[in-house]
Amino acid sequence: MDPEKIIIETEKFVHSKLQGESSGHDWWHVYRVWKSSAYIGREENADLFVIQLAALLHDIADWKFHGGNENIGPEVAREWLEKLHVNEDIISHIIEIIKDISFKGAGVKTPMKTIEGMIVQDADRLDAIGAIGIGRAFAYGGYKGREMYNPDIKPVMHESFEHYKNNNGPTINHFYEKLLLLKDLMNTETARELAEERHKFMEQFLDKFLEEWEGYDRKVSNRVRENSGD
Repeated sequence: MDPEKIIIETEKFVHSKLQGESSGHDWWHVYRVWKSSAYIGREENADLFVIQLAALLHDIADWKFHGGNENIGPEVAREWLEKLHVNEDIISHIIEIIKDISFKGAGVKTPMKTIEGMIVQDADRLDAIGAIGIGRAFAYGGYKGREMYNPDIKPVMHESFEHYKNNNGPTINHFYEKLLLLKDLMNTETARELAEERHKFMEQFLDKFLEEWEGYDRKVSNRVRENSGD
């Protein structure tokens, strides 16, 4: 099967598995990572065939939805690629990318071994920040039944993947525990440039969110006092 046909068939496969998913890890997340990966790959002169397949399959069976099983995603991806008779060297490269792509905690290093891996990781991280990243964070928080924000629960800089996997903190904490860290973890110059504006947008959002957190309580209290003659 020629490379273009393999990509088309993989697109159809992933779409059929992830369409309509509501946690922010749906087909459209994969679509954006796929398109961003291809763009960065062209800018960085990398192997677009490997990049596109890894991007399309990177969330085919995410550990977050399979009891923390880190192996199921690579296993499903390998089974699919073998079905399409993809060369073993290419399969191994793609599986390595899928295994290593995820953020595993602020204190856990997740280096990628190849430029293709770096690019797909960058594209995945770009989709976790900015306006889309904000929307995805709250979609996932709602999916997991987490509080939107609780000022009594402080962010935690997780020192192990197990600690990170078992975290159940409020969604706003996730910005400090992960999302605001991603700009400085980008691998490529192209991604670093793209991340700047998205990072600033998140900072602006958080400033506004925390400003509005108390609501109009103080203003209402002042108005009540004025009207009562106190």
